[in-house]
Amino acid sequence: MGLSKTFSASDVSVHSTYASRYIRDKPAKYKIPENSTPKEVAYQVINDELMLDGKPRLNLASFVTTWMEPECDKLIMDSLNKNYVDMDEYPVTTELQNRCVNMIADLFNAPHKESDEAATGTGTVGSSEAIMLAGLAFKRKWQIKRKAEGKPYDKPNIVTGANVQVCWEKFARYFEVELKEVKVREDYYIMDPAKAVEMVDENTICVAAILGSTYNGEFEDVKLLNDLLLEKNKQTGWDTPIHVDAASGGFIAPFLYPELEWDFRLPLVKSINVSGHKYGLVYAGIGWIIWRSKEDLPEDLIFHINYLGAEQPTFTLNFSKGSSQIIAQYYQLIRQGFEGYRNIMENCHNNAMVLKAGLEKTERFKILSKDIGVPVVAFSLKDTSRYNEHMVSEHLRRFGWIVPAYSMPEDAKHVALLRVVIREDFSCTLAERLVFDVTHVLNELDRQAATAVNGSKCVY
Repeated sequence: MGLSKTFSASDVSVHSTYASRYIRDKPAKYKIPENSTPKEVAYQVINDELMLDGKPRLNLASFVTTWMEPECDKLIMDSLNKNYVDMDEYPVTTELQNRCVNMIADLFNAPHKESDEAATGTGTVGSSEAIMLAGLAFKRKWQIKRKAEGKPYDKPNIVTGANVQVCWEKFARYFEVELKEVKVREDYYIMDPAKAVEMVDENTICVAAILGSTYNGEFEDVKLLNDLLLEKNKQTGWDTPIHVDAASGGFIAPFLYPELEWDFRLPLVKSINVSGHKYGLVYAGIGWIIWRSKEDLPEDLIFHINYLGAEQPTFTLNFSKGSSQIIAQYYQLIRQGFEGYRNIMENCHNNAMVLKAGLEKTERFKILSKDIGVPVVAFSLKDTSRYNEHMVSEHLRRFGWIVPAYSMPEDAKHVALLRVVIREDFSCTLAERLVFDVTHVLNELDRQAATAVNGSKCVY
């Protein structure tokens, strides 16, 4: 008996979503639909498709915050319709941003308090934009100086380690700056300060150090870099500065390693970026760039506009952006305070040590991360003759875990590794469960490898 092809023509609002024609229709992919869709149906169709996404809290590839308190979620929802750039209409939001800048600058030991001035900095959509702004400031200052000296200013370069995040490559390509990378090597996966200083020349606009490598969470030695660069500047008469990319480590070091000198306590550090949406504990969409002083941000890079109701300065790559993440950052700064951030970072570090110990107990992995740094556990297989890190990563997805497998930068590209980022919402219980599942995966891969070997020996 064939199915009837006669469907009810009554008002769709009386039907269940799954009784409507919209469930039979293919989703719009390449052009906007001709007709409207009921709101309940639009929600259900999209929500059903999103179920196929992974669970954010089990995404151990990401440094980005995946959990916040309900009270902050409410603040975010209540401010979704505020455009931050309308400072005249939303002066309190602007004030909250300025408070965040001052608090973060103080956390990084900026000298603004000595002059009784507000800190110099701004909120961004993330550390990528913050790095672009910092790089532009360095480039412009270098160009102004070179022009004044009557020297060529068309070939700027920046010195970094090969382990930098891709946003540095974007900056170099988009803004025509040569990227001079210090190569990493096996068992040394960060920038060597001595080699970095050797690469500095009169066209170097800055040296970029990383406080928390994307690859293994390790801190670079900014203090040694500063000392070596001070000596070279003294010998050459140059004044090459340092930028610290603290996207991941900027909210770690002040709380776990307060004696570590990496910030504005070092005279050559002129700007620092940090991601509020990483260990600043805010959902994706907020970063910060802080300058040592207002003299380090060239005035001609700041635009002044009045077509939103009042005279206001702006120095960002984009214009409109939401206010929610700025408000959420202020919430976290006053909600957690120094005590709360320290407790959370200590928990993250302790849970990273639990995971590290569990992986070491299997005797199957080499740990590539350091105990001092961002709470990340990076590890590689000791024996890859039968299966590799990518296969371990793929099998872990069956348990819901997203653990990335990838290769180190050039000159260490033969080294593959797995990396687990320990965030605020990753508990000791989850760490122990992950070790259990990793062990299960290894046993399963062992059995598959043994079966494959035995099968190849069969005679037919």
